[in-house]
Amino acid sequence: MSVTWLHFAIILFFIHGIIFAVAPFLLSMLVAPRVQSEELRMPYECGMSPYGSAWVKFGINYYFYALLFLAFDVDVLYLFPVATYYADSQGIVPFVKLCIFIVILFASVIYFWKKGVFTWPKRIKF
Repeated sequence: MSVTWLHFAIILFFIHGIIFAVAPFLLSMLVAPRVQSEELRMPYECGMSPYGSAWVKFGINYYFYALLFLAFDVDVLYLFPVATYYADSQGIVPFVKLCIFIVILFASVIYFWKKGVFTWPKRIKF
């Protein structure tokens, strides 16, 4: 097996990729200060001294709403390229497919609404 310039270029780029990934870690270990004061370990809050605990518990509802937002946001983002593709297509079949997708999306919203997902509790207990 003979080594060609392509093999040499691939090996060279692989070595450069490894160096590019490892060099910042090594450089930070060499340049970073070794002594840390207590003020550097405190959480940063707009230049003011922190008040209270840095670990605040959030209710699961915040995360649940975020996941629902992401799910429906991805579905809505899916509609833009589909709508541009279906604008140039012929026949009613693409329109029916798009309507089925939207009906399923609205059915999931109604299902979540009936399950009480969108009701916000008055007080979140920890």
